[in-house]
Amino acid sequence: MNTLEKIFAAKLLKVKAIKLQPTNPFTWASGWKSPFYCDNRKTLSYPALRTFVKTEISRIIMERFPEADAIAGVATGAIPQGALVADVLALPFVYVRSKPKDHGLENLIEGELKPGMKVVVVEDLISTGGSSLKAVDAIRSNGCEVIGMVAAYTYGFDVATKAFRDAKVTLVTLTNYEAVVAEALRIGYITDTDIDLLNDWRRDPAAWKG
Repeated sequence: MNTLEKIFAAKLLKVKAIKLQPTNPFTWASGWKSPFYCDNRKTLSYPALRTFVKTEISRIIMERFPEADAIAGVATGAIPQGALVADVLALPFVYVRSKPKDHGLENLIEGELKPGMKVVVVEDLISTGGSSLKAVDAIRSNGCEVIGMVAAYTYGFDVATKAFRDAKVTLVTLTNYEAVVAEALRIGYITDTDIDLLNDWRRDPAAWKG
């Protein structure tokens, strides 16, 4: 666990963007029951934290993907972060819809990508990786190369790790499940007795019933 992961985990917990409810689980849009909920969009309401996210994602792109020609945000959660990062890096910005618009030009990608561009995708959160990798497919179908993805947070599910590996996409994140749980335990937000339940959920979230 590196310093950035710890720092950002603490910041997310401080603004209550992370909610851990081992005994009162949430229901995700997928129908999965979960004791864990992450809402990175909350960071947009705190100027200092918004700047932190923008700065750190930009730094990672400059260090890991300096050849980037454009930034793409995944709709809707990563549109603001992606646009902020593109502004810092003075790069073109587009965003990728989950499905084509049902009127007008029926665009899937909003903005302009030229064939051959090297693109870094910005995402707010990685769960199974499905929606993120659909965006990658759309960009590749546009004749561009996806050279990496930077996300604020990942649950680190095995299914996502395999999906990114199979898609040959390098994923870098600001923080992750392990860092958040460790920090939540350190500050007393959860107790040692909650850890086994959380880890049991993470091993097989689709089958977990709480």
